Amino acid sequence: MKQTTPVTPRQIRRSERRTEETAMWSAREEQTDGMHIPMPRIADSTPAQQKLTETVMNALRSIRSVSSPGEMTPRDLERQRRSQRILGRLAAPMLGLSWEPFDLEGMPAAWVRPERAASPRHAVLYCHGGGYTSGNLNYSRPLAAKLALRTGWPVLCFEYRLAPEHPYPAAPEDALRAWDYLMKLGYGARDVALLGDSAGGNLALVLTQTLRKAGRMPPRRLVLASPWTDMTCSGESYERCADIDPMLSPEYMHAVRDAYAAGLDWSDPQLSPLFGDFDGFPETLIQAGSNEILFADSARLHETLVAQGVPCRMECWEGMWHVFQMFPLPQADKAMDRAAAFLLDGM
Repeated sequence: MKQTTPVTPRQIRRSERRTEETAMWSAREEQTDGMHIPMPRIADSTPAQQKLTETVMNALRSIRSVSSPGEMTPRDLERQRRSQRILGRLAAPMLGLSWEPFDLEGMPAAWVRPERAASPRHAVLYCHGGGYTSGNLNYSRPLAAKLALRTGWPVLCFEYRLAPEHPYPAAPEDALRAWDYLMKLGYGARDVALLGDSAGGNLALVLTQTLRKAGRMPPRRLVLASPWTDMTCSGESYERCADIDPMLSPEYMHAVRDAYAAGLDWSDPQLSPLFGDFDGFPETLIQAGSNEILFADSARLHETLVAQGVPCRMECWEGMWHVFQMFPLPQADKAMDRAAAFLLDGM
């Protein structure tokens, strides 16, 4: 099996030119929630890729019916957590990497390290998704491994406490503990990038806001895959994509929100970072699938960051779903190539 090597910015620019020449994607305006947002729209390039995408989406729709409950009974919760543990084991490409679990002051954590590290002075802190109610180190492996292989940077995964057993603010407290651990190891804030998917994207944004509010330096850059940014669930894609999203449902999002933050003000930026202050935020890359109910969460975050002067790029992946980057698909590989090039650019 061929070993993945870090992607250089020059390689990604060359790849983008080839993509343009074959009309694989075009830059045009996407209208969402009455907004006009320029962004690259990246689509399948071959009938074979389209067929594979459709097959995977159909399989995911079947899985969603049993793994994305509309409530958080103990039985539903255990089924959801079990399905994510299995997904993590099946999807993680660990060739050329080491997996080093350890105890981080009582919190399970693990390093994903490339066997041939390109830059030992840089690292990624990965905040996993799962609606704040599921996800663990196994679930963290696919995205952590893909990014470590492509950047040559070690990735730190951590298993923050989950709701409903540990509701807000347990997860942000654990994220700050993981950040401080990296600082104690000798990394500077500018040496560390944050990666977050779904609720982990929410957590990465909340952590960055917390650091800035405390007068501390933010991370080097942010990479957000389908971030959950608005717990008021007011985005128009909740309705528009309800029937085509193979991963999430509005009922599921309401259930995990209630488990994590029952009785709280869901518009509080500590829960819905979309409504926060982004002064001093680092350069950000957002990737989202066109078929996901959280698309508007990404699109509105993109607009807000740009409006507040934060360098931000959003990519709309046509026909893709929530955190598609985890799956063994050509589009997932291309998305992770672009994420790696974003982090490596200007290092």
